[in-house]
Amino acid sequence: MMQPFLIPDILILLVSIPLVLGVIPRNRVYGIRPSKTLSDDKVWYPANRFGGWALIISCVFYLGLSGFVPYDRHSQDIFSVWTVHFAGFLLPLAAGVALTLLYVRKL
Repeated sequence: MMQPFLIPDILILLVSIPLVLGVIPRNRVYGIRPSKTLSDDKVWYPANRFGGWALIISCVFYLGLSGFVPYDRHSQDIFSVWTVHFAGFLLPLAAGVALTLLYVRKL
């Protein structure tokens, strides 16, 4: 059974790893990019490390959820199951982004 958000979840997980490792230099395309992070390497690297971990944790949460809540397209209650998967994918990502932005403010 294919989980509805498995591919985006894995892609986000993979692109978060270089952020955690600190191998992405300041740029306007990839990473946590508020103006504060773009202006100083001393803010860029810690903010991206924190943001990368936040994204990884949210992705691992969804992977765990998808293991416990199977998705079946032929289920009688597909809307409820899809909603659980959607919320389990989106809410942790949104929380990770919000926490990262709060972290950047404090740097």
